[in-house]
Amino acid sequence: MKFYVKEITLRTTSKYQLIDVTSSVEGIVRESGIRNGLCLVFAPHATAAIIANEHEYGLMNDIVNKIKSDFPENGKWQHNLIDNNAHAHLASAFIGASRVFPVINGKLIRGTWQNIFLVEMDGPRSYRRILVEVLGE
Repeated sequence: MKFYVKEITLRTTSKYQLIDVTSSVEGIVRESGIRNGLCLVFAPHATAAIIANEHEYGLMNDIVNKIKSDFPENGKWQHNLIDNNAHAHLASAFIGASRVFPVINGKLIRGTWQNIFLVEMDGPRSYRRILVEVLGE
């Protein structure tokens, strides 16, 4: 089995933000030379997440608004006594820091309306990274 790892680095400009990294991930899969296997997309951050969904402005706003509704910044979170970002930690824990996609015939497989996003929930940040690991043959 072969594996290929590459890092995507980016900066965020808002407290909440969805950043589409689909083309970067697809490029890494092509670079890997792996024909069939799996692609792991992982954000090593406790206040960000990875999702797959449609890149449509209204839906992207709906996702952010749902996160804000379910994990309000002014909630009575105990972690806010230490660091005022419990909402982002909780949202990341429930949404998840990674997604796995199949790779078939050298192509990343995703649904017609599934793009890959980093979800920023504690920005803006000058440095965020995403690890992309492609495993297979």
